[in-house]
Amino acid sequence: MFPHTAYVGVGSNLGQKRDNCLRGIVALTSGGHCRLLKQSRLFRTEPVDYLDQDWFVNCVVQIETCMDPFQLLAVLQEIQKKAGRVQDAIRFGPRILDMDIIFFDETVIDHPDLTLPHPRMHLRRFVLKPLCDMEPTLRHPILDQSVQHLLDNLEDAGQGVVELS
Repeated sequence: MFPHTAYVGVGSNLGQKRDNCLRGIVALTSGGHCRLLKQSRLFRTEPVDYLDQDWFVNCVVQIETCMDPFQLLAVLQEIQKKAGRVQDAIRFGPRILDMDIIFFDETVIDHPDLTLPHPRMHLRRFVLKPLCDMEPTLRHPILDQSVQHLLDNLEDAGQGVVELS
C-alpha cells in the first residue's frame, strides 16, 4: 500500500512556528496516503538568502506514501495553503508553513514544477542537520555522498542551527 519513501522538509517562521510545523506534519500523515516513519528533532534555524526576517523552526520527516512525487507535491501545496500561506511576495521570505520534498526514493526529476532531489538541499544546513538527525548515512542519488558528508563539508558558516528545547 505504501511503496515509496520520501523525506519532506518542514519549516515556519511566522506565528506559532513550532505548532505550524507540527500541524503540517499531522495534516500530511492523517489523510491516509502517507504514513510517518521518522521525524527529526525541531531546530531553530537562521534564514538563508533573504536575511531580513525571523529565524525559522525546521525539521524533516520520513514518510511512506502511495502517491507519486507530483501527487505528493500537490498535497503539500494544499496543506500550506490551508495553513494560510499565500503566494510568496519575497523569494525565500517569511512563511507560515513551508513543506518541500527533499528526496523521493532515489528518484531524479528535472521538471518545471518539481526538481528531485531538492535542488538546494545539499547547500542548506537547515535541511542537512535534521536529515542527519534521522539518517546520517542516507545518500544523495546524484552526488553519491551521504547527507552527513554533505553537512560536514558545508562551507557556508552563516547558517545557524540550534536544537529547539
